[in-house]
Amino acid sequence: MKFRHQPLLVWAIWLVLTAAAAQAAWHGHWSILFLAVSSFLLTLAPSLFVSRFDIVLPAKFLSGVCLFVFATLFLGEAFDFYERFWWWDMILHGASAVGLGIVGFVFLFFLFEGDRYAAPAGPLAMLSFCFAVSIGAVWEIFEFVMDQTFGMNMQKSGLVDTMWDLIVDCLGAGIAALAGYLYLKRREGGFVSDLIEEFIDANRRRFSLRRGRQRLKPGARGEDRWRGPPHP
Repeated sequence: MKFRHQPLLVWAIWLVLTAAAAQAAWHGHWSILFLAVSSFLLTLAPSLFVSRFDIVLPAKFLSGVCLFVFATLFLGEAFDFYERFWWWDMILHGASAVGLGIVGFVFLFFLFEGDRYAAPAGPLAMLSFCFAVSIGAVWEIFEFVMDQTFGMNMQKSGLVDTMWDLIVDCLGAGIAALAGYLYLKRREGGFVSDLIEEFIDANRRRFSLRRGRQRLKPGARGEDRWRGPPHP
């Protein structure tokens, strides 16, 4: 996806971050300047990633990632939304778990070349759930290390905050896993299943390319196709 073809929401986020960075630099608010610039660079990452690996990222995915970065790093830290709204952290944990669950499911489904009949619905749903929850657990470990090492307060109320974060992570991962399961079973799975289907349909060419590569003779060049066993 080229930069001039970004969704309107992404352009709006970039405009807000640019204005905030300029104002922070003018008034000498260096911490806000750092957060605004960091957030802006992170919102560029998805576009750079898809360009590097030739992946089509639907507008909904790209908008969701940029909005998550904006809400987490800029609004959460620069404007202290974590302290102003007790539910802010929980919503972001849930949203990230759903997103990671979708990523895990799509990656696993890619290994089955996009074949709904070959991909086992139950195991793929469980593995995508485990992937999302594992990332959430690693993040909680990171928060604990930062608090213990640098005296920060990322865990807020300690054990209670950590447990609620993990519970919300499990709920979000469960939603994504269920959506993936329903997608493979060709059942209506709501908005999340629609996101999965949209991403897979947009990258259907990648599945076809993978099949073509597997037909190549081992060790041969790309133009030397496998043509079956030699005649006797």
